[in-house]
Amino acid sequence: MVSNDQHNETIDEVMEDQQTEQQEESEVQEDPRIEELTKLAEENQQRYLRAQADFDNFRRRTQKEKEDLAQYASMKLIGQLLPVVDNFERAVAAASANQDFDALAKGVDMIFRQLEQTLQQEGLKAMEAVGEPFNPEFHQAIMTVESDEHDEGIIVEEVQKGYILKERVLRPAMVKVSG
Repeated sequence: MVSNDQHNETIDEVMEDQQTEQQEESEVQEDPRIEELTKLAEENQQRYLRAQADFDNFRRRTQKEKEDLAQYASMKLIGQLLPVVDNFERAVAAASANQDFDALAKGVDMIFRQLEQTLQQEGLKAMEAVGEPFNPEFHQAIMTVESDEHDEGIIVEEVQKGYILKERVLRPAMVKVSG
């Protein structure tokens, strides 16, 4: 006959064997799930790396476009000014050949108007300063003068024109202000 101690040992061994089998079965059952999750993690890693590379390429491309834009921003304006340069060359050549200074003055005046028109098309406007109240955002006072005909703080003389380019002050006008 089998003693109680031997019987208990056999039961313990059988139970341990069953637990080990259950663990192995659960591990075998989890293996496909683990493989699936590992595969999914690898796919996500690859997607992340591709997205990061795309972003880096996008950043480089936009930086290059920005540099090109800054480098060639004045190209359109310069193209519009080339006819003005051509006319100046013609005027200088004609003046040295003819020695007709009246014709030269008339030609230079026409070229100046052509230049002004080109700059106006690009949004450049000259400021009107004389008779206006002094405004430090638009004017640079270089001198105050006594004036009987103007109130204090009114611009009496423009020494150098000021310009506005598309609603921004490009250069403030240098002015004399009544004091």
